[in-house]
Amino acid sequence: MMVTLSLTNALSHDPVMLKECLSALQVQRGGRYVDCTVGGGGHAEAIMEESSPGGQLIGIDADPRALKVAAEKLKPYGKDVILINENFRNLENICTRYGFRPVNGILFDLGMSSLQLEETGRGFSFRQNAPLDMRFSDRQVLTAADIVNTYSETQLADLLYKYGEERRSRQIAKRIVQKRPLRTTLELARVVEQAVAGARGRIHPATKTFQALRIAVNRELENLELALGQALELLGSGGRLVVISFHSLEDRLVKDFLRREARGCVCPPSAVTCVCGHTPRMKIVTKKAVVPSPAEVRANPRSRSARMRAGELI
Repeated sequence: MMVTLSLTNALSHDPVMLKECLSALQVQRGGRYVDCTVGGGGHAEAIMEESSPGGQLIGIDADPRALKVAAEKLKPYGKDVILINENFRNLENICTRYGFRPVNGILFDLGMSSLQLEETGRGFSFRQNAPLDMRFSDRQVLTAADIVNTYSETQLADLLYKYGEERRSRQIAKRIVQKRPLRTTLELARVVEQAVAGARGRIHPATKTFQALRIAVNRELENLELALGQALELLGSGGRLVVISFHSLEDRLVKDFLRREARGCVCPPSAVTCVCGHTPRMKIVTKKAVVPSPAEVRANPRSRSARMRAGELI
Protein backbone atom coordinates (compact mmCIF):
# COMPACT_ATOMS: atom_id res chain seq x y z
CA MET A 1 0.00 0.00 0.00
CA MET A 2 1.35 3.45 -0.95
CA VAL A 3 0.91 6.08 1.76
CA THR A 4 -0.08 9.61 0.80
CA LEU A 5 -1.52 10.78 4.13
CA SER A 6 -0.55 14.07 5.73
CA LEU A 7 0.12 14.72 9.41
CA THR A 8 0.10 18.31 10.54
CA ASN A 9 1.59 17.79 13.98
CA ALA A 10 4.53 15.55 13.13
CA LEU A 11 6.37 14.14 16.10
CA SER A 12 10.07 14.91 16.41
CA HIS A 13 12.69 12.27 15.77
CA ASP A 14 16.44 12.84 15.60
CA PRO A 15 18.06 10.60 12.98
CA VAL A 16 21.01 8.75 14.50
CA MET A 17 24.55 9.33 13.12
CA LEU A 18 23.19 11.36 10.22
CA LYS A 19 26.51 12.72 8.92
CA GLU A 20 28.21 9.33 9.27
CA CYS A 21 25.31 7.67 7.47
CA LEU A 22 25.41 10.08 4.50
CA SER A 23 29.17 9.65 4.25
CA ALA A 24 28.93 5.85 4.29
CA LEU A 25 26.19 5.88 1.64
CA GLN A 26 28.26 8.25 -0.54
CA VAL A 27 25.05 10.01 -1.55
CA GLN A 28 25.34 11.52 -5.03
CA ARG A 29 23.16 13.79 -7.13
CA GLY A 30 20.58 11.95 -9.19
CA GLY A 31 21.10 8.73 -7.23
CA ARG A 32 18.52 6.12 -6.28
CA TYR A 33 18.22 5.15 -2.63
CA VAL A 34 16.12 2.87 -0.44
CA ASP A 35 15.44 3.64 3.22
CA CYS A 36 14.18 0.31 4.53
CA THR A 37 13.10 1.76 7.90
CA VAL A 38 12.02 5.26 6.98
CA GLY A 39 10.41 5.99 10.37
CA GLY A 40 9.92 9.73 10.82
CA GLY A 41 11.83 10.44 7.61
CA GLY A 42 14.93 12.09 9.09
CA HIS A 43 17.52 10.05 7.20
CA ALA A 44 15.36 10.03 4.06
CA GLU A 45 15.02 13.83 4.07
CA ALA A 46 18.80 14.25 4.33
CA ILE A 47 19.38 11.72 1.53
CA MET A 48 16.98 13.61 -0.73
CA GLU A 49 18.64 16.94 0.06
CA GLU A 50 22.05 15.50 -0.87
CA SER A 51 20.84 13.68 -4.01
CA SER A 52 18.78 16.54 -5.45
CA PRO A 53 18.28 17.46 -8.18
CA GLY A 54 17.21 14.16 -9.69
CA GLY A 55 17.50 11.99 -6.60
CA GLN A 56 14.88 9.32 -5.96
CA LEU A 57 14.00 7.36 -2.86
CA ILE A 58 11.77 4.51 -1.78
CA GLY A 59 10.95 4.60 1.92
CA ILE A 60 9.65 1.42 3.54
CA ASP A 61 8.15 0.98 6.99
CA ALA A 62 5.90 -1.66 8.54
CA ASP A 63 4.41 0.99 10.84
CA PRO A 64 1.71 3.06 9.07
CA ARG A 65 1.82 5.69 11.83
CA ALA A 66 5.49 6.41 11.15
CA LEU A 67 4.79 6.74 7.45
CA LYS A 68 2.27 9.52 8.13
CA VAL A 69 5.06 11.53 9.75
CA ALA A 70 7.50 10.73 6.94
CA ALA A 71 4.92 11.69 4.29
CA GLU A 72 4.61 15.17 5.79
CA LYS A 73 8.37 15.67 6.03
CA LEU A 74 9.08 14.42 2.51
CA LYS A 75 6.16 16.14 0.79
CA PRO A 76 8.41 18.78 -0.88
CA TYR A 77 10.06 16.05 -2.97
CA GLY A 78 6.79 15.00 -4.59
CA LYS A 79 6.92 12.00 -6.91
CA ASP A 80 10.65 11.52 -6.34
CA VAL A 81 9.75 9.82 -3.05
CA ILE A 82 7.59 6.70 -2.81
CA LEU A 83 6.52 5.54 0.66
CA ILE A 84 5.50 1.92 1.11
CA ASN A 85 3.70 0.40 4.11
CA GLU A 86 5.27 -3.05 4.09
CA ASN A 87 7.95 -5.00 5.93
CA PHE A 88 11.46 -4.75 4.49
CA ARG A 89 11.51 -8.53 4.21
CA ASN A 90 9.77 -7.82 0.88
CA LEU A 91 12.54 -5.44 -0.23
CA GLU A 92 13.36 -6.96 -3.61
CA ASN A 93 9.70 -7.40 -4.55
CA ILE A 94 8.93 -3.77 -3.68
CA CYS A 95 11.79 -2.37 -5.75
CA THR A 96 10.96 -4.63 -8.69
CA ARG A 97 7.32 -3.57 -8.53
CA TYR A 98 8.30 0.09 -8.97
CA GLY A 99 11.11 -0.52 -11.47
CA PHE A 100 13.53 0.77 -8.84
CA ARG A 101 16.73 -1.15 -9.61
CA PRO A 102 19.66 -1.01 -9.60
CA VAL A 103 20.08 1.40 -6.69
CA ASN A 104 23.02 3.43 -5.40
CA GLY A 105 22.44 2.86 -1.72
CA ILE A 106 20.30 0.99 0.81
CA LEU A 107 19.90 2.02 4.45
CA PHE A 108 18.59 0.05 7.42
CA ASP A 109 18.07 1.97 10.69
CA LEU A 110 16.95 -0.91 12.89
CA GLY A 111 15.04 -1.22 16.13
CA MET A 112 12.37 1.11 17.44
CA SER A 113 12.07 4.75 16.53
CA SER A 114 11.49 7.51 19.06
CA LEU A 115 8.02 7.85 17.56
CA GLN A 116 7.10 4.30 18.59
CA LEU A 117 8.49 4.71 22.09
CA GLU A 118 6.65 7.98 22.63
CA GLU A 119 3.31 6.87 21.22
CA THR A 120 0.92 5.58 23.87
CA GLY A 121 -0.93 2.31 23.58
CA ARG A 122 1.68 0.39 21.59
CA GLY A 123 3.21 -1.53 24.49
CA PHE A 124 6.85 -1.02 23.53
CA SER A 125 7.85 0.68 26.77
CA PHE A 126 7.26 -0.06 30.45
CA ARG A 127 7.47 3.64 31.28
CA GLN A 128 3.74 3.94 30.62
CA ASN A 129 0.92 1.47 31.09
CA ALA A 130 -0.39 -0.03 27.84
CA PRO A 131 -1.63 -3.35 26.44
CA LEU A 132 1.08 -5.91 25.74
CA ASP A 133 1.01 -5.47 21.98
CA MET A 134 4.45 -4.55 20.53
CA ARG A 135 3.45 -5.07 16.88
CA PHE A 136 4.98 -2.72 14.32
CA SER A 137 1.87 -3.20 12.19
CA ASP A 138 -1.76 -3.93 13.09
CA ARG A 139 -1.80 -6.42 10.21
CA GLN A 140 0.43 -8.74 12.22
CA VAL A 141 -1.37 -11.39 14.25
CA LEU A 142 0.98 -12.35 17.10
CA THR A 143 1.20 -9.96 20.06
CA ALA A 144 3.44 -9.87 23.12
CA ALA A 145 0.41 -10.84 25.24
CA ASP A 146 -0.01 -14.01 23.15
CA ILE A 147 3.57 -15.03 23.86
CA VAL A 148 3.52 -14.14 27.55
CA ASN A 149 0.25 -15.93 28.23
CA THR A 150 0.46 -19.03 26.02
CA TYR A 151 4.11 -20.08 25.71
CA SER A 152 5.35 -22.79 28.07
CA GLU A 153 7.84 -21.91 30.77
CA THR A 154 10.64 -23.52 28.77
CA GLN A 155 9.66 -21.71 25.57
CA LEU A 156 9.57 -18.38 27.40
CA ALA A 157 12.95 -18.95 29.04
CA ASP A 158 14.55 -19.91 25.74
CA LEU A 159 13.05 -16.85 24.00
CA LEU A 160 14.26 -14.44 26.71
CA TYR A 161 17.74 -15.94 26.61
CA LYS A 162 18.01 -16.03 22.80
CA TYR A 163 16.56 -12.61 21.91
CA GLY A 164 17.17 -10.70 25.12
CA GLU A 165 20.46 -12.31 26.15
CA GLU A 166 18.83 -12.43 29.57
CA ARG A 167 20.96 -14.52 31.99
CA ARG A 168 18.06 -14.79 34.45
CA SER A 169 15.63 -16.01 31.81
CA ARG A 170 14.55 -19.15 33.69
CA GLN A 171 13.58 -17.41 36.91
CA ILE A 172 11.76 -14.68 34.95
CA ALA A 173 9.87 -17.25 32.85
CA LYS A 174 8.89 -19.18 35.97
CA ARG A 175 7.51 -16.04 37.62
CA ILE A 176 5.59 -15.03 34.46
CA VAL A 177 3.87 -18.41 34.30
CA GLN A 178 2.96 -18.19 37.99
CA LYS A 179 1.42 -14.72 37.63
CA ARG A 180 -0.32 -14.88 34.27
CA PRO A 181 -2.54 -13.84 32.64
CA LEU A 182 -0.64 -10.59 32.18
CA ARG A 183 -2.24 -7.93 29.99
CA THR A 184 -0.30 -4.69 30.40
CA THR A 185 3.26 -3.43 30.26
CA LEU A 186 3.36 -2.41 33.91
CA GLU A 187 2.04 -5.79 35.02
CA LEU A 188 4.83 -7.54 33.13
CA ALA A 189 7.50 -5.10 34.32
CA ARG A 190 6.46 -5.66 37.96
CA VAL A 191 6.58 -9.45 37.54
CA VAL A 192 10.09 -9.27 36.07
CA GLU A 193 11.22 -7.01 38.94
CA GLN A 194 9.81 -9.54 41.44
CA ALA A 195 11.58 -12.39 39.66
CA VAL A 196 15.00 -10.75 39.93
CA ALA A 197 14.45 -8.95 43.26
CA GLY A 198 17.74 -7.69 44.65
CA ALA A 199 19.55 -7.71 41.31
CA ARG A 200 21.03 -4.35 40.41
CA GLY A 201 22.28 -3.01 37.12
CA ARG A 202 22.57 0.03 34.87
CA ILE A 203 19.30 -0.74 33.09
CA HIS A 204 15.79 -1.55 34.30
CA PRO A 205 15.39 -5.28 35.05
CA ALA A 206 12.62 -5.61 32.45
CA THR A 207 14.59 -4.04 29.57
CA LYS A 208 15.90 -7.30 28.12
CA THR A 209 12.55 -9.05 28.51
CA PHE A 210 10.80 -6.30 26.55
CA GLN A 211 13.51 -6.41 23.88
CA ALA A 212 13.16 -10.17 23.49
CA LEU A 213 9.38 -10.01 23.17
CA ARG A 214 9.52 -7.19 20.61
CA ILE A 215 12.05 -9.05 18.47
CA ALA A 216 9.96 -12.23 18.59
CA VAL A 217 6.66 -10.50 17.84
CA ASN A 218 8.08 -8.70 14.80
CA ARG A 219 10.45 -11.47 13.67
CA GLU A 220 13.13 -8.83 13.46
CA LEU A 221 16.24 -10.97 13.07
CA GLU A 222 14.63 -13.30 10.55
CA ASN A 223 13.41 -10.34 8.48
CA LEU A 224 16.80 -8.64 8.60
CA GLU A 225 18.60 -11.74 7.40
CA LEU A 226 16.18 -12.10 4.49
CA ALA A 227 16.47 -8.43 3.52
CA LEU A 228 20.27 -8.27 3.61
CA GLY A 229 20.50 -10.97 0.96
CA GLN A 230 17.96 -9.15 -1.21
CA ALA A 231 19.88 -5.89 -0.87
CA LEU A 232 22.84 -7.44 -2.68
CA GLU A 233 20.64 -8.20 -5.67
CA LEU A 234 19.40 -4.59 -5.86
CA LEU A 235 22.64 -2.65 -5.54
CA GLY A 236 24.44 -1.48 -8.63
CA SER A 237 28.23 -1.70 -8.97
CA GLY A 238 29.78 0.43 -6.24
CA GLY A 239 26.45 0.69 -4.43
CA ARG A 240 26.56 1.00 -0.65
CA LEU A 241 24.74 -0.98 2.04
CA VAL A 242 24.56 0.80 5.42
CA VAL A 243 23.07 -0.70 8.58
CA ILE A 244 22.57 1.01 11.94
CA SER A 245 21.80 -1.49 14.70
CA PHE A 246 20.99 -1.04 18.37
CA HIS A 247 21.77 -4.32 20.06
CA SER A 248 24.41 -7.02 19.79
CA LEU A 249 22.21 -9.61 18.05
CA GLU A 250 21.52 -7.30 15.10
CA ASP A 251 25.10 -6.06 14.96
CA ARG A 252 26.51 -9.59 15.00
CA LEU A 253 24.18 -10.65 12.19
CA VAL A 254 25.22 -7.67 10.04
CA LYS A 255 28.93 -8.13 10.80
CA ASP A 256 28.81 -11.82 9.89
CA PHE A 257 26.89 -11.06 6.67
CA LEU A 258 29.42 -8.47 5.51
CA ARG A 259 32.37 -10.70 6.37
CA ARG A 260 30.84 -13.65 4.52
CA GLU A 261 30.11 -11.61 1.41
CA ALA A 262 33.59 -10.04 1.46
CA ARG A 263 35.42 -13.34 1.27
CA GLY A 264 35.68 -16.19 -1.17
CA CYS A 265 35.17 -19.75 0.04
CA VAL A 266 32.58 -20.17 2.80
CA CYS A 267 32.93 -23.95 3.10
CA PRO A 268 33.23 -25.34 6.65
CA PRO A 269 36.81 -25.72 8.00
CA SER A 270 36.49 -29.50 7.70
CA ALA A 271 36.14 -29.33 3.90
CA VAL A 272 39.24 -30.62 2.09
CA THR A 273 38.48 -28.70 -1.10
CA CYS A 274 36.15 -25.82 -1.89
CA VAL A 275 32.75 -26.91 -3.19
CA CYS A 276 30.71 -23.78 -2.44
CA GLY A 277 31.83 -21.72 -5.42
CA HIS A 278 31.32 -18.56 -3.40
CA THR A 279 33.13 -15.43 -4.61
CA PRO A 280 33.51 -12.05 -2.87
CA ARG A 281 30.64 -9.70 -3.69
CA MET A 282 31.31 -6.86 -1.29
CA LYS A 283 34.15 -4.98 0.30
CA ILE A 284 33.77 -3.85 3.89
CA VAL A 285 33.78 -0.06 4.20
CA THR A 286 33.81 0.12 7.99
CA LYS A 287 36.72 -1.85 9.47
CA LYS A 288 34.88 -1.80 12.80
CA ALA A 289 31.49 -0.56 13.90
CA VAL A 290 31.09 3.22 13.82
CA VAL A 291 29.59 4.65 17.02
CA PRO A 292 27.96 8.03 17.79
CA SER A 293 30.15 10.88 18.94
CA PRO A 294 30.07 11.84 22.62
CA ALA A 295 28.33 15.07 21.61
CA GLU A 296 25.54 13.16 19.83
CA VAL A 297 25.04 10.84 22.81
CA ARG A 298 24.71 13.86 25.10
CA ALA A 299 22.18 15.46 22.75
CA ASN A 300 20.31 12.23 22.00
CA PRO A 301 20.84 9.60 24.75
CA ARG A 302 18.90 6.98 22.73
CA SER A 303 21.76 6.93 20.23
CA ARG A 304 24.25 5.57 22.77
CA SER A 305 23.85 1.91 21.75
CA ALA A 306 23.90 2.55 17.98
CA ARG A 307 26.47 0.76 15.80
CA MET A 308 26.86 1.42 12.08
CA ARG A 309 28.44 -0.92 9.51
CA ALA A 310 28.73 -0.49 5.77
CA GLY A 311 29.74 -2.47 2.69
CA GLU A 312 30.15 -1.72 -1.02
CA LEU A 313 29.14 -4.00 -3.88
CA ILE A 314 32.18 -5.00 -5.92
